[in-house]
Amino acid sequence: MMEILVAEHAGFCFGVRRAINIAEDALKNLEKAGSIYSIGPLIHNPQEVKRLQEKGLALLEREEDLKENTTVVVRSHGIPPQRERELLSKGVRILDATCPFVKAVHDAVVKLSKEGYFVVLVGEKNHPEVIGTLGYLQECGGKGVVVESKEDIKGVLGKERVGIVAQTTQNEQFFKEVVGEIALWSKEVKVINTICNATSERQEDVYKLAPVVDVMIIIGGKNSGNTRRLYEISKSINPRSYHIETPDELKREWFEGAKKVGVTAGASTPDWIIEEVVDSIRRINS
Repeated sequence: MMEILVAEHAGFCFGVRRAINIAEDALKNLEKAGSIYSIGPLIHNPQEVKRLQEKGLALLEREEDLKENTTVVVRSHGIPPQRERELLSKGVRILDATCPFVKAVHDAVVKLSKEGYFVVLVGEKNHPEVIGTLGYLQECGGKGVVVESKEDIKGVLGKERVGIVAQTTQNEQFFKEVVGEIALWSKEVKVINTICNATSERQEDVYKLAPVVDVMIIIGGKNSGNTRRLYEISKSINPRSYHIETPDELKREWFEGAKKVGVTAGASTPDWIIEEVVDSIRRINS
């Protein structure tokens, strides 16, 4: 009988659950509120976003749809302050579902900038959280750069005072490497570790689970940065690691000869999808 081990911290984190609750509370009063839009996908999980859309949360595609008193839910990743002002100027009602840990990154870059540091944001250049954070840096007149790869560190060389923060879902090991490299070239480095606890816990789970199972299944949106990083970490430890969004992607041959299967999920993955995947693995191997 094959054993299925589910990671302790798989699935929704605090910030995602909070964003879902804010959206669902708004949708309870849909008739009174009128149209409710989200600025971009509320979270990086297509299946959960679709579920909310079926309840009435529309994805904003055209600015002309924003009428006075329309309700707008700010995604968990946050938006730049300039974008927020644009929305308010249209007379819309804003429900801010920005994760509090993301807001802490906004505060950190502003603090570092005001203290005179050149800001390094370790993260994905095109990720909405990073775009929103850069908006706060620009708002306060700060200067900085996004470091997505070690190659990007070249843009920091020659800066004497450097302040470093991270996208909340950044890979801890890469963050350490960036900090160490910059410390060799700059006279003064100030680090504010803004990787959230949920990210750390999920990555630590993978480091523990991947070596002791035959197969690892990582569940989450293909557009989810934190899920991709869980997969990358797992793949580096266990070659039989697979990233899926839904149980339909599971393949019987993955589990041939497997006695133990590990399952984890990104911070935007709802419990109902995790349960469906675990049930499907059981059926495949029954």
